Amino acid sequence: MSRRSPTGESRVPFADLAEVRSQFPCLQQQIHGKQLIYLDSAATSQKPSQVIEAVDSYYREYCSNVHRGVHTLSERATSRYEGVRPKVAVLINAPDPHSVIFTRSTTEGINLVARTIGRSRVGEGDEVLISAMEHHANIVPWQMLCEEQGAILRVIPCDENGDLILNDLGSLITDRTKVVSVGYVSNAVGTRHDVKKIISAARTRGAITLIDAAQAISHIPVDVEDLGCDFLAFSGHKMYGPTGIGVLWGRKELLDQMSPWQGGGDMIRTVSFERTTYADTPWKFEAGTPNIAGVIGLGAAVDFLNDVGFETIQEHESQLVAEAMARLDQVEGLSIIGRPSHRISVISFILDGIHPHDAGTIIDQHSVAIRAGHHCAMPLMKHFGVPATIRASFAVYNTHDEIEALTSAIESVKAVFR
Repeated sequence: MSRRSPTGESRVPFADLAEVRSQFPCLQQQIHGKQLIYLDSAATSQKPSQVIEAVDSYYREYCSNVHRGVHTLSERATSRYEGVRPKVAVLINAPDPHSVIFTRSTTEGINLVARTIGRSRVGEGDEVLISAMEHHANIVPWQMLCEEQGAILRVIPCDENGDLILNDLGSLITDRTKVVSVGYVSNAVGTRHDVKKIISAARTRGAITLIDAAQAISHIPVDVEDLGCDFLAFSGHKMYGPTGIGVLWGRKELLDQMSPWQGGGDMIRTVSFERTTYADTPWKFEAGTPNIAGVIGLGAAVDFLNDVGFETIQEHESQLVAEAMARLDQVEGLSIIGRPSHRISVISFILDGIHPHDAGTIIDQHSVAIRAGHHCAMPLMKHFGVPATIRASFAVYNTHDEIEALTSAIESVKAVFR
């Protein structure tokens, strides 16, 4: 496993996945008297020591605001804060670090696009296209925009396996389609969508494209040049970084045309009572004091991903998912929801006659942390005819023994309801 950051810093390599796991302090504790098993990384991942230490170091050693100070602490903070942009750009193969905008989250990134270029390009009778498998964060902002502008929200359907039906894109993407916004990987059932096909179809009609990469960014290489999208958004907390920090990448020529999203300090060039002029991209989209510690922690998370390597991550997680699928299929009374052609790191299921919330509570008593609910994907739950599911999601720190512990906990749930 390589441990060389995008900026060329050399670090001691991880010897194996056991050492990787040892980097996560939260995983070393016991819950209800047993070793914690964390299978909820699709909601938020655990944080390795190097991320925690990077955030701690900022607050202990050079806590200061960025950009406007000339003293040593401010200059140090600014250098390390701005040094994260090129790291992120390399991670997603973006040609220009100045096309990387720091946001609070994937959600804020999507809203930024909807409220700026979306509002300027989508008019009455125009259409915005999303998919049936979106997180609420990639549904509600577009609904709000369509209601405001008198536009129409259209939806790419999915089949019973949880795969998008893409053979009719020609009728879904028309000259009226102004925006196409889809997730790379479903947070609810783990489907890896053929986003390149969707992007290609949208480009032939001149529609702008946004990819929600929140569930992809820590599991597979994400390459904006290869995808051909116009915008891409993701969150730090799902890729081993801090909460409250995210990234919106956009094509520089589009970002330069867009109006600012919020007004305030740090996004301006000049201010008078008569007129304000704005800073260049990306700073015109980053009003106010940013989440400095979060950005620095995000940079450490990017280093961690590069330290382990996506080849290692993909191989390990695919083995975990395959074993989990095989074991869960053997559990009587358990139904897996969705069997997509390409699955990434997430398995959702239900137990006959047992509400997912009840199951999740009992499973927690066995020190196994899973998610139970609609996973911010209520339209998809309706499609599958269930109010909620039990969701197990995997990361590079999970082990094969933990899958056995999950199935054992599920059997305990069934025993309670016999």
